[in-house]
Amino acid sequence: MNMKNSIEIMKIALEKKVLLPAMNIAHLPMTEPIINAAVDTSTFILLEVSRIDWNNFGAGSIKDIYNEYMKYKNNIFTRLHLDHIPVIDESNIRLDYMTFIKEAVELGYNSVMVDGSRLTLDENISATKEVCDYAHTFNVAVEAELGAVLGHESGPIPPYEELFSSGKGFTNIDEAVRFMNETGCDWLSVAIGNIHGAISGAAMNEKKPEARINLEHLDSLNKALGIPLVLHGGSGINLDYVRKSTRLGISKMNIGTDIRQVYEWALRDEGSLEKAQNALYERCCKIFKTDLTVAGKANLFF
Repeated sequence: MNMKNSIEIMKIALEKKVLLPAMNIAHLPMTEPIINAAVDTSTFILLEVSRIDWNNFGAGSIKDIYNEYMKYKNNIFTRLHLDHIPVIDESNIRLDYMTFIKEAVELGYNSVMVDGSRLTLDENISATKEVCDYAHTFNVAVEAELGAVLGHESGPIPPYEELFSSGKGFTNIDEAVRFMNETGCDWLSVAIGNIHGAISGAAMNEKKPEARINLEHLDSLNKALGIPLVLHGGSGINLDYVRKSTRLGISKMNIGTDIRQVYEWALRDEGSLEKAQNALYERCCKIFKTDLTVAGKANLFF
């Protein structure tokens, strides 16, 4: 069987209007039950890890996740993605982002993400183009971000209703067209009402506010860009909005807080790694079968 690369897979998702769940690995033992849930429900997924996952939780490192993934990977149902490598991180520290990108590509990650959303538009374009020029020589897909998907910053963010009604940080359509044309990115993470889960302090263990999506703004972005769009902060978004967004260009949705908390809380309450993995497996099966209704569609990507 000819293994499709992640660029081809996301184009199929966009064309068929099928959402790809992208599951963040905050702790290494989460890898196996998530992959098992995908296989058992015939769901195509991306396994992904971000710098936050190894800095704030128990993902280890880019290499640790790669090695763990290689133990359980199934090319019919999974690909590996490097999520959120910021140019400027949530503490406003500038990073040597290309070091992370190159390590992942050289190891064999199928796609990578550079996050220049805290830069000016010109700087974001420059950084993203640098990553694309490098990764595309290895046939590795590149995801970028334009707009401000809030939630990872230190300190509380404004009330959700205030964020949504003001459109604060929403991806600008004209800027997005220029960004796509000048960078050559394959997928774009957009800000359309979605927010990240908290990664520090007491809020990291709290339920996220229920978010929604400005579908009219998403529709305009989709028509202007015509490339796969990505929804970060998928945990907690009203599911009716999620299902509608898939018909308007959203091809990948990141899920982190939900599954991390299921795993961590079961581990805390049960004191058993096996029970925590089982709880995570059951939650993922429900996400694939009931919440997102993507189970049984992996054959579309063969």
